[in-house]
Amino acid sequence: MSSSYTHKRLTDVEDSAEKFGFGETHEIRFAHDDLNADQNGVSHQWYKPGKRQPFGHKHDDVEELYVVIGGSGRVKLDDDVVGLERLDVIRVAPGVMRAFEAGDEGLEILAFSPRRPDDRGEVVPEWWTD
Repeated sequence: MSSSYTHKRLTDVEDSAEKFGFGETHEIRFAHDDLNADQNGVSHQWYKPGKRQPFGHKHDDVEELYVVIGGSGRVKLDDDVVGLERLDVIRVAPGVMRAFEAGDEGLEILAFSPRRPDDRGEVVPEWWTD
């Protein structure tokens, strides 16, 4: 019998950044499987002080919400760069390339999106270069 709820501490979710060789710049924990979530996705992202995400990414059909819960930094959205502070929320439409950069204290984010297994998206290494 399945439960009507799932409780999980985000820090107990596997760090995918470390798993894929990005541990020098950030941590990212995708919790949808750990939560048994069929319709929603959530991730916890921590960008280390002064570090930039080593790739940009976008989704074909998924809108994402990012909530800054600690630190500060910037996000590049296509050609725009936006400063971020604690409790800022950024909505990113499908098709918009994005990457994050932490300020001096690091940047801590929660990201929310619907689950769409058929959304392929795109990852571009070294997308944000000055």
